[in-house]
Amino acid sequence: MAIIEASGLTKTYRSKSGPVHALAGLDLSVPEGTVTALLGPNGAGKTTTVKVLTTLVEPDAGSATVAGMDVVADPQGTRRVIGVSGQYAAVDENLTGFENLEMIGRLYHLGRRAARDRARELIDVFGLTEAGDRPVKGFSGGMRRRIDLAGALVMNPRVLFLDEPTTGLDPRSRLALWGIIEDLVAGGATVLLTTQYLEEADQLADDIAVIDDGRVIAEGTSDELKAQVGGHRVVVTLVDAADGDAATTVLRRHGTGDVETSGDGRTRAVAVDAGPAALQRVLADLGTAGIALHDAGMRRPTLDDVFLRLTGHAATEDEGAAGAGGGRGTAATSPSDGERASRQELVR
Repeated sequence: MAIIEASGLTKTYRSKSGPVHALAGLDLSVPEGTVTALLGPNGAGKTTTVKVLTTLVEPDAGSATVAGMDVVADPQGTRRVIGVSGQYAAVDENLTGFENLEMIGRLYHLGRRAARDRARELIDVFGLTEAGDRPVKGFSGGMRRRIDLAGALVMNPRVLFLDEPTTGLDPRSRLALWGIIEDLVAGGATVLLTTQYLEEADQLADDIAVIDDGRVIAEGTSDELKAQVGGHRVVVTLVDAADGDAATTVLRRHGTGDVETSGDGRTRAVAVDAGPAALQRVLADLGTAGIALHDAGMRRPTLDDVFLRLTGHAATEDEGAAGAGGGRGTAATSPSDGERASRQELVR
């Protein structure tokens, strides 16, 4: 049963260079008790989708419900069942980790004692016991991220929205956050997360919705999406770039799509149906042709592979307008006034 549903969402922002169509008829359905990832480059509409579903932005057209509540008609009811962690850690640097969580509890009208108890509980759950009484300005990016995610869980929300939760984190901090998210879902929560990382979607998501130009252009599991661009790629690096045309002929013979060529012309890649068998055939034919190799192997599709095939372009850089999602930053960056205002708005 879907706990998040969106139909025909549109949203246009105005900028000096003209209108920015952040959403252009987006449809989405998220089953309860699952993780769904919105996968897309910056500017695709991921953040705007989250802002609409969390009542921070009203769509120009279309409809959306969360836990059966219309996000436009009943924003207060929607806010009571959701938690949100944005692109930046929306914490107060001058307060301790504990004080940040206690403050959020008080904003939710938990009462002083209940807010303090919940803050201590979350400090322990997120492994911040030793650091919880230190000012957040001394926290690492990963610790700030954990405090921000803990803040989104103060009220045990049924639905958790995570907007690029691990951008800017080191691999160790990223793995730690993945573990926390997996535990939340195991406890019955529903998670909608946005990400640019195929690896993150691989690890966490039951389903993936690929977004580009404000609409969902593909849906499925990670393996299903990879299969659309070829389950494996055979990649060879030539000793002599002059052998490029001959190598391309061999790769095209055993591949299922166009042969991709690096800038220096020495590395060539092609999607294949059966990776190991195709690699063996390619190596045999290259050997027969006398083409010397520096390296050869197989790899799974990357995020850019998926987007290049589905959209005709690789990931882009910016959201396009501040209103459409804002600039990028690392998790260690302090939140903007807008980020803090969004957190405050959600708990009103």
